[in-house]
Formats: sequence, C-alpha cells, structure tokens
Amino acid sequence: MKKHLLTLTTASLLSLGALAQQDGFLPSQLPGQKKFEADFLKAVDYSRFKVHLQELTKDPHIAGTPENELVKDYMVKIMSDAGMNVKVWPYDVYLPNNPGKSELQLISPVAMTLSQKEGEIAEDPFSNDPRLHLGFNAFSGSGDVTADVVYVNYGTREDFEKLAEMGVELKGKIAVARYGGNFRGYKAKYAEQYGMVGLVVYTDPKDSGFTRGEVYPKGPFFNETTIQRGSMLTLDYTGDPLTPNVPALPLDGSKKVKRLDPAEVPFHTIPVTPIGYGAAKEILSRMNGSEVPEAWQGGLPFTYRITGGAELKVRVMVDQKPDFIRANNVVGTFEGSESPDEWIIMGSHYDAWSFGATDPNSGTAMLLTFAEALGELYKNGQKPARSILIGHWDAEEQGVIGSTEWVEHLKKELGAKAISYMNFDGGVSGRNFGASAAPTLKKLIIDASKEVTYPDSAKTVFDVWAGQNPEPRIGNLGGGSDHIAFYMHVGIPSLSGGSGGTSAYHSNYDNFHFYSKFSDPSFKMGGAVAQLFGLVAIRQANAAVIPYDVSRYAYDLTGHFEQAVKNVKTIDPNFQGFDQAHEALLELEIISDRYKTALEEALAEETLDTKTLEKINAGLIGLEKSWIDPKGMYYGEWYKSLYVCNDPFSGYASWILPGIQYEVAIRNTSRLEEWDTRYAKAIQDLSKKIEKLTKILKG
Repeated sequence: MKKHLLTLTTASLLSLGALAQQDGFLPSQLPGQKKFEADFLKAVDYSRFKVHLQELTKDPHIAGTPENELVKDYMVKIMSDAGMNVKVWPYDVYLPNNPGKSELQLISPVAMTLSQKEGEIAEDPFSNDPRLHLGFNAFSGSGDVTADVVYVNYGTREDFEKLAEMGVELKGKIAVARYGGNFRGYKAKYAEQYGMVGLVVYTDPKDSGFTRGEVYPKGPFFNETTIQRGSMLTLDYTGDPLTPNVPALPLDGSKKVKRLDPAEVPFHTIPVTPIGYGAAKEILSRMNGSEVPEAWQGGLPFTYRITGGAELKVRVMVDQKPDFIRANNVVGTFEGSESPDEWIIMGSHYDAWSFGATDPNSGTAMLLTFAEALGELYKNGQKPARSILIGHWDAEEQGVIGSTEWVEHLKKELGAKAISYMNFDGGVSGRNFGASAAPTLKKLIIDASKEVTYPDSAKTVFDVWAGQNPEPRIGNLGGGSDHIAFYMHVGIPSLSGGSGGTSAYHSNYDNFHFYSKFSDPSFKMGGAVAQLFGLVAIRQANAAVIPYDVSRYAYDLTGHFEQAVKNVKTIDPNFQGFDQAHEALLELEIISDRYKTALEEALAEETLDTKTLEKINAGLIGLEKSWIDPKGMYYGEWYKSLYVCNDPFSGYASWILPGIQYEVAIRNTSRLEEWDTRYAKAIQDLSKKIEKLTKILKG
C-alpha cells in the first residue's frame, strides 16, 4: 500500500484517526470499509438460516454414519455455490459411534430393567425415528458388573475427597452421579481411581427438569426420560487417542503415521451408562444409607442418601467396541485479494449425538448463512483483503477430534498464517447473546455488537447484551470444543460466541421441532449472529493493520496475576507474589502504551507502505506465540499455552495462567519460583515483540 496524500480537515483527521487506530484502518480505507460492511449486512438473508438448519437436521448424524456424510455433502455444495474453494480433509480416527450393547437393571430388592432411551412424544415427529440410539457414553469401558451403589453427587474431585473424608467405602461399588460440575469423563476417572466398578450418570431435575420449569414437550427443560449423551475421553492430550501430536491420516493413504496400540492408551475400563431422572429415581428412592450433605440434595421428592445398603443391587452392562471411522473436515476459503496467506478462520463441528439442532448445527447453519452473504459480495468483486476460511469439523462429540487432527496436520502453516479462530459450536442455541475470547479479540466483538440490531427490538445487540452495565462481560475460553487445538496447542487467538438458551443438550430431543418451539421460534437470531461475527471477520480481513487490542494483554494479565497470588496464598499464607512476572508486567504496560500511540499516529498520518505493513502484521500474528512453551503443562505436554488451558480436573473451566493454577490445585509450592521465571520470560518475549513493532511503526 502506497503512502497517501491527505485532503482531510484537521477535525475529521483526528476523528477518523481515532477510529482508524481503534479498528486498524487507514483513514482513506474507512469510506470503502463502511460501504463493504453496509453491503454485507444487507446481503445476510435471515430466512436462509432456517432453510439450512432444517436441511442439516433431517436425520440423526453421528460421526462415521452415512447420514453424517449427507450433511458433509450439503455443506460442500452450499459453500461451493457461494464461491468458496472447498476441500474435504479425511482422517481415520479411533472411536465408538454407537452404544454397542448396553443394559441397566435393578437386581434387588425388586427386579427391573431401567429405561436407557427417551420416550416417544406424539407432537414431536422426530422422537420416534428408528435410527435413534440408546443413551450412551463414548469411550465407556466394557464390562458386566452387579454391586451396591453410592451416590457421589456431581462426581467431582472434591466430591470424591469428601466421601473419602466421611469414610464411605467406595471400592467395588457402582457410582451414581448427576451431570454438572465437571466434564463427564472425570466422573468416570475419579470413580475408577477410587476403586469403583461402574458408573451411572443422570441429569437431576434440580439442574434441568421440573424444578426449573415446564419439561419437554410443554417446556424446554429435561423430562424424566431425557438423556445427556457424551464422550468420556480424558487423556492428557486432545484429539484422536491413537495419534497424539500428529494427524490421523487415512489408513489407505500414501502417507502413514505411527499409531499407538489401543492397549497402550489409558482409556477408562469401568462400564458407564447415562439415564434420565425417571430411571435414576428407581435407584435413588430405594437407598437407605445416611443423608447426603445439604448441598448434595437434588430435586427428586425424597431425601437423597449416600449409600444404597446391602439389599440394593444394580447391574451395569456395557459392551462397546471402538473402531476406526472416517472423519471428514470440510474447509472452505474465500481467498483474500491482497494477503491471501493471512487467514481468519471461523468454524463449528457438524457431527451430532442425534439431530443436533442446537448442538452443533445452529452454528453450522449460521456459518452457511454467513458464507452465502459474503459470497454475494465476493461474486460482485468485493473481496476481503485477507482470506476468510470456514471449517466444519467432524467427530467433535467423541473428543474434539476432527479439528485437532487438522490443526496437528497444518500446525506450522497455521502458526505462520492464522490471525484468529472463531468457534460457533451450537452458536445459535437461544436468544441470549454472549462470548468468550482471547484478550486481543474482545474489543472487536464489543464494537461489532453496536452495529447489529437485536431481532424483534429497536436495540442493538450491545444494548441487550450489556444491559445496565457500561460494557458487556466477555469471558475467558475454557475447554469442551474446537478452539482447544488452535488456542492452547498452537497459540492462535480464539473466541467462542453466539446466542444461547435452555436446550435439549446431547439428547434425542435436540431436533428441529424443539428448536422451532423453544430455542428461537422467530429463526432470526441466526441472521443476527451471522451479521455480528461477519463484521468481526471482515474487519480483521480488511484492516491495514490486524486490529488486535494489544493493550488488553497487560490489562487482563494484571487482574489474572492478582488473582493468582490470592489463590497461592490459600496454600501458602506467607507467599509474597510473583516478583519477576510483576516486573515484566509493568514493562509490558509501558511498551503496550507506546505501541498504541505509535499505531494511532502512523495510521492517521498514513505513513505505512506495503512492506512495512507486511512486517507489522507478521509480527502481530506472532504475539500469541509468546505463550507457547515447548515444555507445556505438567499435566500434559500437549497443552502448550502458558496463558490459557481447560481445567484438567473438570475439563470445562477456563484456567488462566494454568501452570500456577495446577500447583494450587495439587497444593504444591515447590515449583512456584519456576513458574515465576517461565511467566516472566513469556511476558518479556511479548514485550520485545511489541517493542519491535513500535520501532517499525516509527520507521
């Protein structure tokens, strides 16, 4: 880009200069960008979201099934028709995609087979589909056990520690746990660690059921037969269990990768089955041990008890055989007109436990709606300067597998080219807008929310989202979805956003009927989310300087380290603080302010030529890599980011400064000095990169 001569008044220069600094645009770019954005917003056809969602959710489509292949083919067609260059990336991954054989029975004091499937509902035409499976948990162990039962509340690490403190005998017993509190796989992990021989998991009505409101089909909450399915995989890495750190390339392909022997992988060995609270009631109501702590009491109309007693026997039988299945990622590209090798990536998985109307295909339908809208501009010659990619990932439900294999496959290329990854797993599941993001992306979301009208109102999404607050709350990303490999393994700034609500999560009722009745009967939120995050993508794609909010690192980190010190004091009251990191943070704040000023001046004065912009943007892409540590975490070297990780004890929660968080969780103080050094080094590296960018800006 050549240096421009200015013909603007001083007042307009100052006004446009502030806006340019905020968004990374040169003043001369702004009129064209405003037209681009206005044309894009008009191009978003709200009605297409419903069309796509209805087509995507016609059939149950678990990974590895012919029905999931049909979903893949539909996405390929829509994105190709929109003008995207579409490629299918196949991987052969090891997983179970059906329950195999499974039974759950009361043996005594009465003999009874308990339901493992949702009931058919007359007004829900999807609920009687013969292809729907029993409730099952992928990567359950196989076995046939009959034993006494123990109620373990949510089955968290703290719950099992509490039971041990109470002197409850767990060895040789079957655990009954309610969903919530942690990733379901950890319920099995802890049960097995304590010597238990089986696990039954159910959703308690206190968490989603009649105590919360009307149940399905009258309302959106779980009825007594609703079952939450899900993976039990809890390895110390994410992705295909047999190919950590490398892609699970096709077995019949020309390139081979070394796979682990399944016998070498520490899968869970105890049988696990999920049920509804109607079936769980038959077990829990017959327990006669001591009363549970008050916080453990659920919503069923009787007193919950810790143990079942010797007369209450339950049988759990699971025969589940994982095998290799073909997982196909579908990735489409709108190639950038100026910087095609700089990528903004949007994505959602498309495989589901049943029909997947909210999870995940509301996100899939939104991305297809976005693709068609941007495609209209693309065909008319309005092309983004940088490339915008849309990835539809397979086999997420069994352990965030498809996206991880793609990231491992393209690790070096992504590290050099990817500006951001934006995830939309179940991205339009209701009407409540929200987001979580890396520090550099938070402001982009907030700014875009001011430009989009919230459906059926005169307010913007920002107005509804923020409410009475001056700024809406944006959370920090945890685990549980396809951003993990991008953000925590490679160091690509990531976000997850959209609109949520009460859903039929992972159940056979997550279908188009449920969506049209309870999630968003207007079908307008899909278009609004496509507009909002379309703006986020387009602004990243077209800004002269990648519009990261670089100063946000120092701001967020200051709060995170203050909290980290408080956390450490819970295990060491005499702890004084992370002195090296603190000094590095003070320097980062100063250097970030210098960069902000230099960027604002350079953009306003339009002194940046093409070569300089290329250097700046390459440097910006490298910022998040300061957090990528080859040594990784002590609980799993695959997790490389010192900044963020999913909680290795619950699976879902966001751990900021995870190295320190882990030491607090295991009550270990011996490595705190090491972490002070490692974090200070990462912050200093970040400061050096930002300082280098400032020097380039000053010319």
